Amino acid sequence: MHSTPSSTAPEAGGAAARSRLGAPQVGTLPSGPRDAITDVAGVSVAHCTLADGPVQTGATVLLPQPGNLFLQQLPAGVAVINGFGKSAGLVQVQELGTLESPIALVSTLAVGTAFTALVRDAIAHTPELARSLPTVNPLVFECNDGWLNDAQALPLQEAHVLQALAAARQGGGSFDEGSVGAGRGMSCHGLKGGIGSASRCVRWQGRGYTLGALVLANQGRPGALTVAGQRIAVPMQLPGRPPQAPAAERGSIIMLLATDAPLDARQLTRVARRAAAGLARTGSDYGHGSGDIALAFSTAMRLPQRPTEPMPALPLLHEAALDGLFQAAAEATEQAILHALFAATAVTGREGHHRPSLRDVAPHLFHKDSA
Repeated sequence: MHSTPSSTAPEAGGAAARSRLGAPQVGTLPSGPRDAITDVAGVSVAHCTLADGPVQTGATVLLPQPGNLFLQQLPAGVAVINGFGKSAGLVQVQELGTLESPIALVSTLAVGTAFTALVRDAIAHTPELARSLPTVNPLVFECNDGWLNDAQALPLQEAHVLQALAAARQGGGSFDEGSVGAGRGMSCHGLKGGIGSASRCVRWQGRGYTLGALVLANQGRPGALTVAGQRIAVPMQLPGRPPQAPAAERGSIIMLLATDAPLDARQLTRVARRAAAGLARTGSDYGHGSGDIALAFSTAMRLPQRPTEPMPALPLLHEAALDGLFQAAAEATEQAILHALFAATAVTGREGHHRPSLRDVAPHLFHKDSA
């Protein structure tokens, strides 16, 4: 599994507060110790990256909790902000409010491959699946990396998804961000996008809860990028490089939210909707061709697959407590998008297509110690 440095404390004094990676610290809530989705206990993330000439793609797998997710599920909710996408498994989550598989992030034409890989893994761990037990509902989310990656070559194989899943099962709280895994070929506001993560902590009646976000950032028009309230001019033509892709918002973003707060599926759907607030703060207006989807899940309880096992009797948070989690969802999503941009490195791929990094076009945004 890839690793990144632990998060650092914000700067004191007159300078703007900085998160890890030198990105501006947005919002007012404190982050967790890693400022990543893995601040929620039991959550792990790993990648498999393919970077070879015209092949610039990969897989990122989020493991929501250890153990058999098919037999012991988690409550979850989905918010489809703009539905231009080809994800798998969303309908059943919307209907039942449960998460029963790891979550795979891939490029658009690899959804079927990742779906099959997760099915094979589920069968290996639960031989009764699709026999004495129901079939599994694997969750696969996608964004289109076709500007940089030769998507027609269908380079991602089941083995790559299973490699990322195996690495996620090894645990550990740190993982790479930016141009890695499913984020390898992604673009964001005309720049190199990819994987980003962040977390925020809230308190309610003396108890503390953590909410973490993981994004696959592939959205936004170049002229609309906003970093901590500052509009950033992104050039469409770089010296010695082919012209950038058209300026219309035709990308997508996947936003995964994890929390240890005891919430049910309805409440989690409400939390998932607030990811859109963080997305909007970075300059996205959810264009016609942008698939913007958020999923939120809670690790506070496990829901049994078998009807003979008792359901948990855990008290849920009061609706009034959700305001803090709404704020956390917006701030963590915005911060995660910035982390994707600040971590990403430039990539040249199919037919010489190139995406510069944020550092290439706006080095003044980076803290002097983040080089």
